[in-house]
Amino acid sequence: MRNDAVLPGVSASGMGLRLSQKFVFLLFLSGLVTLCFGALFFLPDTMRLKRIFLSKNENPAVTVGSDNVLSKKVPGDPEHQRAGLKGGEGATVKLKVSRKPSVTHGARTVERSVGSRAQDEWSPAKAHEPAARDERVTSAAQNGQRGSAYSYETFKKCLLKPPLGKNKGTPSDSETLQRREKVKEMMKFAWDNYKRYAWGKNELRPLTKNGHIGNMFGGLRGASIVDSLDTLYIMGLMEEYEEAKEWIQDNLDLNSNGEASLFEVNIRYVGGLLSAYYLTGAEIFKQKVLELGEKLLPAFNTPTGIPRGVINLGSGTSWSWGWASAGSSILAEFGTLHLEFVHLSELSRNPLFTEKRTGHGLGMNQKPHGLYPNFLSPVSGNWVQHHVSIGGLGDSFYEYLIKSFLMSDKMDQEAQKMYYSAMEAIEANLVQKSPGGLTYVAEWRGGILDHKMGHLACFSGGMIGIGADDGPAEQKQHYLDLAAEITHTCHESYSRSATKLGPEAFRFDAGAEATATRLSDRYYILRPEVIESYMYMWRLTHDPKYREWGWEAVEALEKHCRVEAGFSGIRDVYASTVSHDNMQQSFFLSETLKYLYLLFSNDDLLPLDDWVFNTEAHPLPVIQFGDDCSISKTAFKFD
Repeated sequence: MRNDAVLPGVSASGMGLRLSQKFVFLLFLSGLVTLCFGALFFLPDTMRLKRIFLSKNENPAVTVGSDNVLSKKVPGDPEHQRAGLKGGEGATVKLKVSRKPSVTHGARTVERSVGSRAQDEWSPAKAHEPAARDERVTSAAQNGQRGSAYSYETFKKCLLKPPLGKNKGTPSDSETLQRREKVKEMMKFAWDNYKRYAWGKNELRPLTKNGHIGNMFGGLRGASIVDSLDTLYIMGLMEEYEEAKEWIQDNLDLNSNGEASLFEVNIRYVGGLLSAYYLTGAEIFKQKVLELGEKLLPAFNTPTGIPRGVINLGSGTSWSWGWASAGSSILAEFGTLHLEFVHLSELSRNPLFTEKRTGHGLGMNQKPHGLYPNFLSPVSGNWVQHHVSIGGLGDSFYEYLIKSFLMSDKMDQEAQKMYYSAMEAIEANLVQKSPGGLTYVAEWRGGILDHKMGHLACFSGGMIGIGADDGPAEQKQHYLDLAAEITHTCHESYSRSATKLGPEAFRFDAGAEATATRLSDRYYILRPEVIESYMYMWRLTHDPKYREWGWEAVEALEKHCRVEAGFSGIRDVYASTVSHDNMQQSFFLSETLKYLYLLFSNDDLLPLDDWVFNTEAHPLPVIQFGDDCSISKTAFKFD
């Protein structure tokens, strides 16, 4: 028997005293550590100390403020919450998967798109390096890689021509002037009824005389107001422009908390605000667009840097469309960001936005027959389906390639190379000639041609036209001819209908030529793509037929789409008695009427030497490089 066993009381008492002392000491010590550690995070000027304790993936959120200074907001800071960066990496926000298609008669999300450029260093081989990419982007921001503050006055001096021309583009002949004035009247009529019945809502329902909000913009309001800003301004509707500007200053609330299409918010809101700023110099547009642009950045937090299609503008949570194949991102959506994001970097003097560009890296991907499929996994960087289209799902990816090259003052040779390579593949595999002699662009589904062309694909006449100059010299006339042939085919889709307006899609099989054979393809929702090609082809050739075709469209819109309180799409372009869909789309004011107005104006109104149009027809200036005009070209890695 051990001797210490006979003194249990003493041992127990002594041990109890020591445990109490340890508990008190540990409690005091933990309180002291908590106090000191907390001070590192909440006392002023502790950013450098924080970086000692934070891991590389826990960098504070980056915010581009309206004062053009890159600042870091501490989580919990009221300003941080106001900026809407509440759901960064590691946030415990429940992911929501949308099961609804994004395209209806009243909305066009994926079915209207454009291309862009991808991250310079992105490739599927680097698909599992998100930390390295985030560290690189954040490091660039932390190191203040920004040029001097953006100067609007310097920008204006660097334009080759006045934006509105010598006399606001007023044509000299009376007939063209009369037609232009008619388009201006249509714009005022559409605007006045929107203001009367739907002010502050996203779009007007002209039959029921009320507003439509929809679910594409994540709680943002006033889509028709933002989309109309530049159209009102270039038409000289200054009272209406001032109304729109005042609403944006007082009522455009960017602190929304709902699911938004990254693509639609970018092309309509970001594009509209950027264009309005460059045309007018009003600082409120610059302030709003930088705040909104920052809210889109969390969508890029994927293993590849390819953004997902849907984002909650409040939490920053993003996900893919529920209908997209295997959680894919859509080519025409993530490929239609570059033009706007370059200008966000321009205005903020911050490369963060340009770092997020997506499109260029796809040139390194293995492609079937050189074609770009419409679905890409944002996780693996691999193509998901071999469906190729220059219409819905793919269209504006190609548009943004050539426009990226043009907007870079023809410095972006990677975009140039990708565009012309894509054109070769499209011509070799998709461009077809019908028995009746019509040139069209078919769709491709895993090696099988679908002899269908969508209204959305009719933008390609103008795209191929503006790209004719900068390809191989021996191909210039060929591309102009191809552009003219496709534009002619799209005009035929209009002229062969009872209303002289084109269907959503038309076919070239079973004896059909440029006509819709399915009831579901017969509608027209005030789309601009055919008129867009008329405008570009007029400027490139000055062939009077394009103005005649544009005037035919005006007459058809007036006869079949104008109702008592605005303009409405129609359900069947082949019916002699039309049925309206009760929706005045915001893009009707932004695109359709703007392209018609430009078609009947002199070429010096928004000259193509100085401006490119985003896929929502918002004019953005060509980047002029050099100390006197813009940031250094090295910021965009063009050399």
